[in-house]
Order: sequence, then structure tokens, then C-alpha cells
Amino acid sequence: MATPHNQAEKGQIAKTVLMPGDPLRAKYIAENFLTEVQQFNEVRNMYGYTGKYQGREVSVMGSGMGMPSMGIYSYELYTKYDVERIIRIGSAGALSDDIALMDIVAAIGTCTDSNYASQYGLPGTFAPTADFGLLKITDRIAQEKNLSLKVGNIVSSDIFYNEDNSVNDRWKKMNVLAVDMEAAALYMNAARCGKKALCLLTISDHLYRHESLTAMQLKQVVENTKKYHLLCGKLSEIQEQYVDKAQIAKERKTEYDIFKQRTVLADCMFSRDCGLCFRGR
Repeated sequence: MATPHNQAEKGQIAKTVLMPGDPLRAKYIAENFLTEVQQFNEVRNMYGYTGKYQGREVSVMGSGMGMPSMGIYSYELYTKYDVERIIRIGSAGALSDDIALMDIVAAIGTCTDSNYASQYGLPGTFAPTADFGLLKITDRIAQEKNLSLKVGNIVSSDIFYNEDNSVNDRWKKMNVLAVDMEAAALYMNAARCGKKALCLLTISDHLYRHESLTAMQLKQVVENTKKYHLLCGKLSEIQEQYVDKAQIAKERKTEYDIFKQRTVLADCMFSRDCGLCFRGR
């Protein structure tokens, strides 16, 4: 059923959605990386498309800029169209000295100066995080494809032109890697809806080196989405494998074995009777 922001009917949007901020980037991805493409939305020029990548159905749709816009579109995708996972593929400004232009950052979590979480009436501060399964698979595939992937915390800000020039210094002291404007809302919506989300960000500028991509280089950011798309196509494929009960049982057994190993290790580390852990301390 259509919403005020999305004219798609139920069933027209895939379970996995790639979500750049710019709707023209969504159009570019659909035209250059997908086959059997069908456009499902053009309301407010927030273009959305569904097609196939390596035989797997995937959708791509713009989110617009900022957490209010991301909040609307991702919430509707999760709740009105039964989308299971949204992977934001956007840009970010680097804070860390270890990150360069065009690097890809996977946001394991996101700080924010937004009051988006206030709607939940929580008794404390909520920590928006990525889905670990998506992140784990992404990291593994990145290694297999020899793609450099920086994984860490980012900050999602409501403010692009900030009167306080010291804010970036304070985030940097906390080892925050980069700044975007959408990830926190996406992660909070995913948490509230019981769905999955991940943010993969290309570094478009460095806030301390005063480096930024030129107009021509920004086009390469879009080309860089080929890397994202390779990852996300695999994510869709691998996630579908989890439907198999035998695979689920195998995964759970592996997780249980790891848990047992960690428990034994923890007991060992804190036992005064263990000569291995305390020897030489």
C-alpha cells in the first residue's frame, strides 16, 4: 500500500534495500548495476528501483539528507513494505588520522547529537549499532575481495554548519572515525522494528587535513558503489541461506562452541589457581 512518500505497492520492493542519500545515485546504481529494473517510486523525486544483481533481487532507493528524511523512508520500508535489511551506501567526512579520501568505513555504531531517540522515552542513552551478522559477512567478503574496510564508530550529526568549532575535536578524542548525517536514525529504526541495518560510507573529505574530492572525483564515489554492490549482493545471497534450518543449527552450534571457549578462558583468566594466566605477571 502506498504511503505519502512512496507510491510502491507491497511486493514491489525487495527484502534487501541499498540506500544512498542522493536519489540520482540510486538511479545511477539501478541503471548501471542492476538488470530487469522496475522503478517503484518517484514521489518527491526520491527515486526507488527494484532489479536483479547476479540473479538476486535487490532494491535501491534514495533516503535524502539528514536523520528526519532517513527516519521517514527507512521506517516505511521496514514497517509498510516488509524490508528486512537496509544498507546505507553514502559519504562521510573523516575525523581519524588513519583514514584517507575514498576509504570505505563500515559503521559498527554511531554517536549522535540528534534527539531522535527521545521518542522512545528510554531511561538512559541508547547506543545505535549495526547488525553484527551483516557486518561480519561484509568484513569477511571484503577480505576475500581484498577490499580495504575501516570498521569503527562514527557520529551522525543534525548540523552541517556548526557554530561550535570544537565539536569535531571532542568526537575525535573519542576515536570516532567519521561524520555522517543519517546512520543513527537508520540504526534506531532497525532496532525498534526488529530489522537489520548497516552503513558503508565512502570518505569524501577530511575535516582535519582540509582535503576534499573534486566534482570529477565525486563521480568516482558513485563508481565506488560497485564495491558496495558486490558486497551487498553477496549479503543478500548469504542471508537467504540462513533460512535453511540445518545451516541455522550449524551456526548456533558454532556460536555455542565459541561461547564455551570464551567462558573457559574467562574462568582461567580470573582464577588464582591458574598458573598459565598469571605466570610472569
